[in-house]
Amino acid sequence: MMDKKVQAASDFNSLNVLYFIYKWRKPLIIVGVAAFIFSCIVALTIKEKYKSTVILFPATTNSISKALLIENNAKQEDVLQFGEEEEAEQMLQILNSDEIRTRICEKYNLMEHYGIDPTDKLKRTKLYDEFQSNMTFKRTEYMSVKIEVMDIDPELASVIANDIAALHDSTKIRIQRDRAMRSLKIVEQEYLQKVADVKAGVDSMQVLNSYGIYDYESQSEVTSQQYAIALAKGDQRAVNVLEEKLKIIGKYGGAYVSLRENLYMQRKQLNLLKTKYEEAKVDATEVLPQKFVVSNAFPAEKKSYPVRWIIVVVSTFATLLAAIIAILLLENLRQIRNEVKEAPAEG
Repeated sequence: MMDKKVQAASDFNSLNVLYFIYKWRKPLIIVGVAAFIFSCIVALTIKEKYKSTVILFPATTNSISKALLIENNAKQEDVLQFGEEEEAEQMLQILNSDEIRTRICEKYNLMEHYGIDPTDKLKRTKLYDEFQSNMTFKRTEYMSVKIEVMDIDPELASVIANDIAALHDSTKIRIQRDRAMRSLKIVEQEYLQKVADVKAGVDSMQVLNSYGIYDYESQSEVTSQQYAIALAKGDQRAVNVLEEKLKIIGKYGGAYVSLRENLYMQRKQLNLLKTKYEEAKVDATEVLPQKFVVSNAFPAEKKSYPVRWIIVVVSTFATLLAAIIAILLLENLRQIRNEVKEAPAEG
């Protein structure tokens, strides 16, 4: 019984809707035709835009020295490996940077190209808004990054897309090089200081060598043995000579051992600093591509925007829907007024 009532109510509502549309068919037809004509005119006035696309994969290698000059027993980066999610996010941040946006806008004079008044107080805001609406950077499901550029000039769209891809490398390299140059300066200072320390140690060692100290342990042992033999033989001349040698060894032996150990450590540190210095110098002066280009942009042969038939259809149906809602509201208001007028008479 309940299902029959629901079905009857549904049929009744459907009939009411059809009756309502039929009742107001003439105004709705007029509104629909007017909306169709107006949307056609608007769609035809919209400038056509062409889309060019570049697809990139970020490189996983940031340090050339770690990729190419690292020791064999250390973990080495693969210079040919594609970057993953983290590298793709970094690439997107760089592509959305003010540096790239400013350089593109200035290089191609986009303010004039977009028809923005250079005397307008909000000229930069309008320029950047227009730039954002025409340039799209997004990550794909394959961890690549897609650069899409829309413009009324298909040739310009492709050139800008390829240029943005190129500017990614120069921007990232500039950021990294600023840091690499500072690192190089610090390592270079430490390396040169260590070279000076080693040279000073070598000079001091040469002074001790001039006193006849070359190998404290072996010299001390051999001289002591010779001294004992000379005493046993009663060779006073040899004893006097060996006593002088033992005095010199005793006087400078400790300094020699200390200097030798210190010089060993200094040279060891110098070798480590030399390796770091060479790595820092390579990172600061050499360049590797920061991306893999899967496909470059080319001038589009057909427009991508606007899709005029969608604009016309959506605009027409939206206008009709708005007209129907407006008519319903007017009828409901009219009905409420009539009920209010009739109420006192019935009382």
